[in-house]
Parts: sequence; structure tokens; C-alpha cells
Amino acid sequence: MVETGARSRITKAAFAPKGAPTATSKTVQAEDIDTGPVKLAGDPTAPTVDVEKLGRQLLGTWADVRLAAREVTAKPEMQRIEGLSMAEHRERVLGQLKLLVANGQVHRAFPKGLGGLDDHGGNIAAFEELVTADPSLQIKSGVQWGLFGAAVLHLGTEYHHQTFLPGIMSLAVPGAFAMTETGHGSDVASIGTTATYDPARKQFVINTPFRGAWKDYLGNAALHGTAAVVFAKLITNGVNHGVHAFYVPIRNARGGFVRGVGGEDDGLKGGLNGIDNGRLHFTNVRIPRENLLNRYGDVDADGTYTSPIASPGRRFFTMLGTLVQGRVSLDGAATAASALALKIAITYGSQRRQFTAASDIDEEVILDYQRHQRRLLPRLATTYAQTFAHDEFLVKFDAVFGGKADTDDDRQDLETLAAALKPLSTWHALDTLQEAREACGGAGFLAENRLVGLRQDLDVYATFEGDNNVLLQLVAKRLLTDYSQKFATADAGALARYVVTQAADRAYHGTGLRTLAQTVADFGSTARSVSELRDPRTQRELLTDRVETMIAGVAAKLRDARKLPKRTAADLFNSQQNELIEAARAHAELLQWEAFTRGLDESTDAGTHQVLTWLRDLFGLGLVEKNLAWYLVNGRLSAQRAQAVTAYIDRLIARLRPHALDLVDAFGYRQEHLRAPIASGTELDRQNEAREYYRALRASGTAPVDEKALTGAKK
Repeated sequence: MVETGARSRITKAAFAPKGAPTATSKTVQAEDIDTGPVKLAGDPTAPTVDVEKLGRQLLGTWADVRLAAREVTAKPEMQRIEGLSMAEHRERVLGQLKLLVANGQVHRAFPKGLGGLDDHGGNIAAFEELVTADPSLQIKSGVQWGLFGAAVLHLGTEYHHQTFLPGIMSLAVPGAFAMTETGHGSDVASIGTTATYDPARKQFVINTPFRGAWKDYLGNAALHGTAAVVFAKLITNGVNHGVHAFYVPIRNARGGFVRGVGGEDDGLKGGLNGIDNGRLHFTNVRIPRENLLNRYGDVDADGTYTSPIASPGRRFFTMLGTLVQGRVSLDGAATAASALALKIAITYGSQRRQFTAASDIDEEVILDYQRHQRRLLPRLATTYAQTFAHDEFLVKFDAVFGGKADTDDDRQDLETLAAALKPLSTWHALDTLQEAREACGGAGFLAENRLVGLRQDLDVYATFEGDNNVLLQLVAKRLLTDYSQKFATADAGALARYVVTQAADRAYHGTGLRTLAQTVADFGSTARSVSELRDPRTQRELLTDRVETMIAGVAAKLRDARKLPKRTAADLFNSQQNELIEAARAHAELLQWEAFTRGLDESTDAGTHQVLTWLRDLFGLGLVEKNLAWYLVNGRLSAQRAQAVTAYIDRLIARLRPHALDLVDAFGYRQEHLRAPIASGTELDRQNEAREYYRALRASGTAPVDEKALTGAKK
């Protein structure tokens, strides 16, 4: 580890009251929360982190696949070059896709009969790592093989696999995924594009009947795409059978649009400018009947529609559910970007010095300042929680798409999990990149240190594959549905099946949980209350209770909505929308906490286990601290115990400070992946050069006298 100078110590004064305590409150004192002195780096009794073993655990189920992908992203020819024009960046990324094909990096999820590996989880794991090379490369490859190719794979049948997949896999046919419209993004069911069957010519006729129905923001549409999977409402024999997918050629061999197809370039964007996003429109574009991707709905030559799924609503959601891998990969890529940002910021913070707080001659390492630790270490804890949660998510995804667990319930659980985790990880990435940028000062604003570029590129991840707020609303609706099914005749109840049974060993306490929380509030000793808060059972109960109570409260307010006129019912639901989204977010945070706890249980090294326990507690109690108002208003914690939460978080952060570098080193990203000069050791060299200069100057006896010293002598 790098030399970091003197560590900041937590003293009793840090918790001293501003004024005298009142008769009705007890100020938290250091002795109330102290569980032993903060052990500094080099203390032989301090726990140590086995970085290599922890790093292997963080790589997850597909560790070897990730390591192989990182070797690819470490190659200069796969990496972004800052300062390229949009046109140059687009061509470079297209060339990189060709290199991925040549290296066999993109076929893992495709059928073995076509040269793939039928490895769905490994495919996503490798794809996520591309974010370290260039997010534009990651997303453009995702458009080609994770959206365009996956739509043909999962929505098509054997004819489509044999006819279209070879060209998609080899990049001979670059393609677009034409779902989103200018007027409809997250609300796919309401898109305006139509595909009307003409039985006389046995063709579908594709039309975008108005400007808002143009397909928009499509990768590969502006320049490189020669075909698209177009989502449109299937109309045959005068009946609208809802949204289906069609394989539609859009450009000829000369690069021009085919007859009836038109489009525009979306132009310069706020990020991801290596991708040629554009918009498409269709006017009487005819395609063969066979180009309907007909796994879930087919049209006979005479125009008769058939489907293995009778319910139009269930059919629609089943089709969309097959494309969930986009949300899976964004969750993982955003988590990787957060890890990258923290590796840069914490490395720099452990080397950069500023202000002589504890010495007349030596400046302090900025990571030794409590505020700097508060800015970065809680975000590190969240990134660890997301890492463990994502691997479980990926295992679930692989089980569903690999056929090991492919029931309707499994798919619904996967879709709910995707809608829950993707918003949190993408928001967290944006927050972490911004805080890391600020924590690195002016150096963080330089493009060469990558934080601003990553922040720009990941901005739209909060919108990709479903707006984050809309996704959380889907989660909330699922929780409400499960709640109503389980407690249809009850006046009050608990959380939905998906939450209650998420962990087999979770004890459901119902109203008894409030008794436990009140007990915590009534403890006479803050040290005892902190001890309770450190107990994972207490953390789980506090986090679970918040979700349960919010869902039960909303359900009670909405229980009569079905009896109301449609407009009144819609207004009633809208009045609870914010509470629903907050409940869904709390649910997702609970899932992350539980995944972190399971990951912690798998750690066998004693020192690593201790440090990870502190980190897990920082994450869990950080969630409580973030929502202290809720816990106070709902009587789950007293004001004194709320104060204890914050005090113990400060204690945890001080304990974690000596291990910060080990924890980010365990992410396993080398300088070839970081490519940030401020994290390369050059800052340490500069600091050491300056310190040596001043040391030699003092030793020479020729150093100028500080005016303050002269003034003091005169006095």
C-alpha cells in the first residue's frame, strides 16, 4: 500500500455536545459507541484484507470469462481515444466490433449449432466489461448482438435463426433495434407503427402513420445498419393483435435506404458519440410474411392469427420479457463504472496532500479528512452491495435463459429483479462518477482522467431499456399485485411473496417488528442500541419493515380503486405514485443488502470477513440514515437512537479508512483499464518530490524564515 501519512483518529471530542444535554435527551458520547480503538495501517492486531481472494470473489460466477474480457479491453486498439470527432469515433467503434467478431468475443449466447456456446450468463459478464474500454463500444455491441440479434434469437423460430443469425453474428448485417418511437418510449404497448397483413400478396405492410411514430434513438440506424427488428402493431383481417416484431431490411448494398424507408441522424449527443443513433420511418414498406418473428404469434397465409398464449396482455409481456438482458447488462456495466471511478478517486485521495492540519511541515493526505471519507466510502459500500447483487441477478438470468429455471414465475421474478436493480445501479453510477470527479478536484475535470467522459456516456443509462422511475413503478405494481393475491381478504397485511420469501431464513415479524424497533428505542444505553444495530437481523428487520409498511399503506389506500370510475381511480393511483416508487426503491435496496450479506457469508478469510462486515454495516445503516425521517415519523427509532446510527456510521468509516485501497484494488482493474494518470502513481511521485525538496531545504539551513515566526518572536 502507498504511504498515507498520519491517520485521523476519532476522539471523544468528536462526539461532544454543542451545549449541555437536556433532561429529555442524551447526547451520544464516544464511550457509548466505542468498540475499541481505530486500528491504523501497520498495526499487527488490525484485520487485513486478502486482496487476491476477495478479488476472485468479486469477479463472481463467471470469473474466468470476466478476466478474459478484461484482457481484451486492456488492448489499446479496443480503447477510446479522447478528442476524436463524432465521425471518427463512430468508425473506430465499428472497427472495434469487427475485432470482437474476429476474436470470437460476441457469440457466447448464440446456439452451438451456429457457432455459439449457449452461455447466456457468461455472454453478459463479458459484455459488461467493455465499459472499461469505451461505453460506446459496449452499447453498440449490445445493440448489434444483445438487442438486434437477441430479438431474432428469442422472438424468432428456427427459420429466422438459420436465415438471419449468421449475418448478424458475423456483422455482415449490422442492425437496429427499432422499438422506441419519438412519441412512445417506455410505453411500448402504445406505439403507433403498424404492420398490416396483405393476404393477396402474403406480405406485411409497415407504416409509421404520423411523426410521433417514427422509430427514434436507434443505434446503427443513422449510418451502419442494413436491417432492423421493427416493433409494430400486427393487424390482420381487421383485428389489431398488439405489438409484434418483424425483420425489415432498411438499406441496400450501396448504403442507401430501400424503397419506403427514410431516416435521419440524431447527431451529436451528450455522450456515447461512438454510436450512430438515428431515427427511421416507414411508408408502405413490404416484407414477406415469413419475416414476422413468430415464436409467440403467427399469421397463416390466409391471414389467420394464432398464438400459443391466448391472453394478449400476457403475450405482450412475455415477448418483452425475453429481451430483459439489456437491463441485466446495464446493471452490471454501471456497477463496473462505479468501481472504476472509486478506484481512481480513492487511489488519488490516498496520494494527494493538502493543508497542514496536524503538522507544521507536512500536508495531510486528503483521504484522511473525515469529509473526504464520507464522500467516497459509503459509495464504495454501495458498489460492493451492487456487485454481489448483480452476480446473483446474472445467475438467475442464466438459469431462465439456459432453461434450468424457466417457469412463468421464474421469468416474472427475473423481470421484477431487473426492473428493481437497474435503476439503482445506474443512478448510483452517475452519483459516484460525479462525486469522484469532485473529490479529485480540477484533476478530475481533465478528460485524460476519464471521470467526466464516463459520466457523460453513462448519463443515458438511466433512460436506456426503460426510464428508471417507470421501471420502479413496474416493481411497485408487482409488489401490490402479489400483496393483493396473498392478502385479498385481509384488512392489513405484509409484503408481497417476492419479498417475504426472497431469503428462506428471513423471519417475518409483521406487527412484532414494531415491538422490536420500540425496544431499540427504549434501550438506556446507546452502546447497547448500537450493538443491536450492528446485528444483521436488526438491519434486515428495519429495512424489511419499511418496505412492508409502505406497500401495506398504499394497498390500503388503493383497495377500493376498482370500484371507482376510471378517471377517479387513475387520479387515486396517481396520488400514490411517489410513495409506490419509494417503496420499490426500498425493496431493491433490501435485495442488495441481502445479497451483500450472503456474499459476506462466503468470505472465509477472517480479516477480510471483518472488513466486509464493517462495509456491509456501512451500507445497511447508511440506508437507515438516508431514511431517518421515515423511521422517526413512523416511530421505528427514537431521536437518540437515530443519532446513534449516524455516530456509528462515522465510526465505521474511520475503521474502514485503512482498508480503502485494498477494497478498491480488489476490483481488479489495472492501469490499462483505468487509463487515468492521477491513479497511476504520478501524483505520489509529485508529492514525494515536493516533500523531499522541502526536507532538503530545511536541512540546508538556507530556508527563508516565515514572517509569522518573526512576528511571534517580536511579541
